[in-house]
This record gives sequence, structure tokens and C-alpha cells, in this order.
Amino acid sequence: MTLQGEELERYARHIVLSDVGGPGQQKLKRARVLVIGAGGLGAPMIQYLAAAGVGTIGVVDDDIVSLSNLQRQVIHDTAAVGQPKVESARTSVARLNPHVTIDAHNTRITADNAVELIAGYDIVADGSDNFATRYLVSDACFYAKKPLVTAAVGQFDGSITTLKPHLAGDDGAPNPTYRCLFPDRPPEGVLPTCAQAGVLGALTGIIGSMQALEVIKEIVGFGESLVGRLVLYDARSMRLETIRYRWSAKNPLNGDTPQPAETLLAAE
Repeated sequence: MTLQGEELERYARHIVLSDVGGPGQQKLKRARVLVIGAGGLGAPMIQYLAAAGVGTIGVVDDDIVSLSNLQRQVIHDTAAVGQPKVESARTSVARLNPHVTIDAHNTRITADNAVELIAGYDIVADGSDNFATRYLVSDACFYAKKPLVTAAVGQFDGSITTLKPHLAGDDGAPNPTYRCLFPDRPPEGVLPTCAQAGVLGALTGIIGSMQALEVIKEIVGFGESLVGRLVLYDARSMRLETIRYRWSAKNPLNGDTPQPAETLLAAE
């Protein structure tokens, strides 16, 4: 996985960074990242991961590009309307960086395929737009022992955190899971969808870019991880706040009371 001549020039601004350098750029080239969703969060994520030189990016999405997507899903363009989002993403990445491979999974992630899909990658980034998928992906990553960077957006706000519950923290306790942060999934229909409530387009670019940054940090190994920290962003006031959270003994994924993966995944 050595860097070729053109790649040395392409990634020159990374290579001169002391926290990245040549070794870090080679880690990015070797990395396999699975992005859940090629929508508002996934679009900027895929772009910045590809620009950064992540060698293989898997994209999971079963939707097609619609005109109303283009206000925020910047990896797609008007000519792509009607195409599968994963194919539109593949075309865009090919134009951006020919050194990156896109694995297009034109399917919805479900209890039947989640574990198999996730097993083929080093790290997962969830840009889905519903709680059912977020719980499903976080459970699957827990059982697959894969790090997960997960985020969400509202109309004018967003949040992001990193989950590595397969590892212990500095105090020896397990790192928290998504279910430690949000124990109970909201009932369907309680929260309005993006189509119903709307969302500020540039907001998804900010949070999706933050996800890409956290994925890059995890791959290269610099900076402070967002494990155990939920970052909240308010676009109206341009304010960031951080909430710390820990492993919960009531977590159904507790190692003291193990449950088969299919039990929890199927429940979502």
C-alpha cells in the first residue's frame, strides 16, 4: 500500500501534517469504511473520505436520487435524478479521486444483512435518517466489534458521537453503547421526518464533514476520540456543547446477560 507519485502530490497537505504524515496516509489508503446512507450526512462524508484517500468506501443505500435531495445531498447532481444513490456516489467519487474504490450496496441495511455487511469493513459511519436503523447499526457494530461514528440532524441542530463498546476505557469499564445514550427507541411517528419538518441544507454538510473527520482520526490515530462524548451543534446560535455519558448497567447488551445478536437486531 505504498503511495505512488501522483498520490504523493494529491495528499501533500496531509503528508506534511505531523499527526498524519506518510504513515497516516498509508493507513487511510488501506482503510475500509462503510457509510450507511448516501443522503444529507452520507454525501459530504463520502466526498471528504474519498478526497482524503480512504482506499475503499462501502455505501449502503436503496434509494434513488430525487430533485428534492439536491438542496443538501451534494454528492448528487441534477443529471443523477432517478439514478440509484449508490451509483451516483460511485460516479462522483470516480471524478474526484480515481484511487478510491466504491463498493456500492444498493440495498437497505436490515437485521438479515447488517452483520455480514459490517464484517467486511474496519469502521462504520452511520448517516441514516431514522432511529430504527441507528439502533440496528449500533447493535450490529457491537457484535462485530467495529467502531462506529454515528450522527443525526434536526431542522437546525445536529449531534455526533463515536462508539467503541468492544473496548474498555481508561478506568477499565466498557465503553458505552448507543443504548447507554438512548435506552429507549422513540415510537414511530413521534418525531417528524426530514420531508415533514425540513432541514437546513448546509447543516448536513457541517455534521457530515464532522463525521468524516472523526472517521479519519480513528483510522490514523490522532486527537481525542468522541467515545463517551456526545457533541451537540446548534446552527442558529453557532454553538457547540458536549455531553459526557458512560456505560449503563441496564444496557441490554450487557456482557453479564448476553443475548443472541439476532434477538436484538430482529427487534429493530
